[in-house]
Amino acid sequence: MEKVSDGANVRFPPPLIYVGGLVLALVGDRLLHLPSLGLHPGIRGIAGAVLVVIGFVVSFAGAGLFMQRRTAIIPYKPATHLVTSGIYRWTRNPMYLGMALLYAGLAILLNSLLALILLAPVIAIIQSQVIAREEAYLHRAFGSEYVAYRNRVRPWI
Repeated sequence: MEKVSDGANVRFPPPLIYVGGLVLALVGDRLLHLPSLGLHPGIRGIAGAVLVVIGFVVSFAGAGLFMQRRTAIIPYKPATHLVTSGIYRWTRNPMYLGMALLYAGLAILLNSLLALILLAPVIAIIQSQVIAREEAYLHRAFGSEYVAYRNRVRPWI
């Protein structure tokens, strides 16, 4: 197979999509005085902190393997390797899954119902504008090797 040197053509850095959702929610909360989650602060603190920690661990496990294999973490740069080991045996998108868990944890810590509601459209944007482009690129770049990987590993969890 010929080496594919383009990237996934992702137009916006994925972490900023998550940050944008959180910022939009916090601005909405402040301006519209929307209801909070209504959870006890202790429960919010524990649940939020657990999700933040798990989110960081999952994201960094994925990013660490990319760095170890010396392949591009930035989705608009070409990949030099298809990473299928470690956490990539359970999810094709650990960095995005980790960011979603981190986002959910922060939304809980910030007591923002709107942020949790906006997580669904944020994930939809990540799926359609980032993951779909990355998967098309990985198919072009790695062909049947990627198809076999995609068929045995779930996209999120």
